[in-house]
Amino acid sequence: MALINLFDVSLAFGGPNLLDRIGFRVQPGERVCLLGRNGAGKSSLLKVLAGTIPPDSGEVSREVGLETGYLPQNVPGGMEGEVYEVAAQELGPMGDTLIDLRRGQGGAQSAEQGNDQDLWLADRRLRTVLTRLGLDPGSRVETLSGGLKRRVLLARALAMSPQLLLLDEPTNHLDIKAIVWLEEFLANYQGAMVFISHDRAFARNLATRVVELDRGSIYDWNCPYDEFLRRREEALNMEQEQRAKFDKMMTQEEAWLNRGLRARRTRDEGRVRRLMQMREQRAKRREVLGSARLQTQQAGLSGKVVAEVNEVGFAYDDAHPLIKQFSTLILRGDKIGIMGPNGSGKTTLLKILLGGLEPQSGDIRLGANLEIAYFDQMREELDYDKTVQENLAEGQDTLVIGGRQRHVISYLKDFLFSADRVHSPVRVLSGGERNRLLLAKLFAKPANLLVLDEPTNDLDRDTLLLLEDLLVEFEGTVLLVSHDRQFLNNVVAGTLVLEGGGVVGEYAGGYDDWLAQRAGASPSEQPKAPKPAKAKKRPPQDRPRKLSFNQKRELAGLPQRIEDLEREQAELHQRVSDPELYAKGGKEAAAISARLEELEREMEEVFSRWEELEAIEG
Repeated sequence: MALINLFDVSLAFGGPNLLDRIGFRVQPGERVCLLGRNGAGKSSLLKVLAGTIPPDSGEVSREVGLETGYLPQNVPGGMEGEVYEVAAQELGPMGDTLIDLRRGQGGAQSAEQGNDQDLWLADRRLRTVLTRLGLDPGSRVETLSGGLKRRVLLARALAMSPQLLLLDEPTNHLDIKAIVWLEEFLANYQGAMVFISHDRAFARNLATRVVELDRGSIYDWNCPYDEFLRRREEALNMEQEQRAKFDKMMTQEEAWLNRGLRARRTRDEGRVRRLMQMREQRAKRREVLGSARLQTQQAGLSGKVVAEVNEVGFAYDDAHPLIKQFSTLILRGDKIGIMGPNGSGKTTLLKILLGGLEPQSGDIRLGANLEIAYFDQMREELDYDKTVQENLAEGQDTLVIGGRQRHVISYLKDFLFSADRVHSPVRVLSGGERNRLLLAKLFAKPANLLVLDEPTNDLDRDTLLLLEDLLVEFEGTVLLVSHDRQFLNNVVAGTLVLEGGGVVGEYAGGYDDWLAQRAGASPSEQPKAPKPAKAKKRPPQDRPRKLSFNQKRELAGLPQRIEDLEREQAELHQRVSDPELYAKGGKEAAAISARLEELEREMEEVFSRWEELEAIEG
């Protein structure tokens, strides 16, 4: 029997229906991932399921006595008190008892003294959740940031252990360690859940069923995440083909009607009625929401060295260094990910790398001609009382984008803002819209160094994919702080990890590569492309006892041959590092790259031959 059932439910807020006569049910034990574009109505559907808002029409049926835990997207006002007490409030009478005990002698100890096993287990579960989410039970909620307040709400929902969990973007503002723990916790959770998440790794590892909300309708794919991606692509292609056929048929009917009017012939009224019905059907059709069009403005080339860091150290507290004796070299074109727990110093490291914060020891040398564009995860660059247009262009109607004037509304349409939304104050925007506005500001200025601090929060999957592609193709340098594991895997070629105690580890590759190397395989032990096979040495009994005349001449000439190859290799490496080479087009650069590969193979063969001849000479 379903825990919750929706029958013909509709919901709108003055515009097109967010929910248009939808049906939906949740069975016990299911882990349902609810997907859809920003603004599709996912959070509204979750609120209907949670009972915080009623539908405009239709019926919501719940199992009698259904216990539901709900994590909203936005933090409600008026949250006050200690973290422990706020998190315990939804536990009912047991939560009230835990709060009373805490205010008296301390929760866990008092629970044990009361010899109440259920009470002790509830306290232990609550404290475990708070610890895993990085929350201090004694902190005052009203003093916490918005992100930490959401963690308190998540802890409250998890501590309840309800029959049904409703989670709206549960991974937002969590670091990778907390996300992995949450993933494991929910995978072993005995109840059912419906969760909204654009974290693809989280959805892939957790969802047993994917449901998509699109243009007011709900599509139950009833399969895991990867299978959903395949089926959805096929369905979208089929829908486009069917709509193209429909539009072609309607165009033909329109042409027939116009010809009939000009010729003043008697018209087939049946065909006329059919055309009228087609027009009505076409007018009601809701098109697929377009994709954002993201494009960076490339500034001139920076110097080859972007940042040279030498034995840098920094600490706000002498007993707890954030960075200790850290050295690295960041070159033009590098794409570097930065990972670490919340509070470990990722933003501090960024400021040091950008020259905005002086290290307390060591030194840093920044390269020449750096043009930096910075994405701020705290959105401090946005004035929430000003409109979208005022935040982007300070009230101007036009911007210079790519060397030409563009109207602000036209530019913002690339980031999926309607003309009406352009004049809305930022405070009414959703989290995804605010992130898209920050991206619009970021890409409105020329840059050769992109610095992005948690850019993926609240972005839907389609926009994430576009941002990934843009960063991969960006010709400049990228510094990326992110807790999105797949985003890191797809974008970065190297990773800096704040590992605690001031240690900053440097690893090749993204998140999965870091996991493999941390598990014990050093970078040198990672799988490499196979090298050309060396010439096999003959068994000792088959070798000649001494070199022939020609072999002696060959051996004498090998050192000079190696020197010539190394000289040519050095010259080609120097040419590859010259920016003017790429300004002439890609053919010459490709030819040089191919020759360097040939040189590598030739040197392998020459060294192998040298070893073989020297072994014979004895």
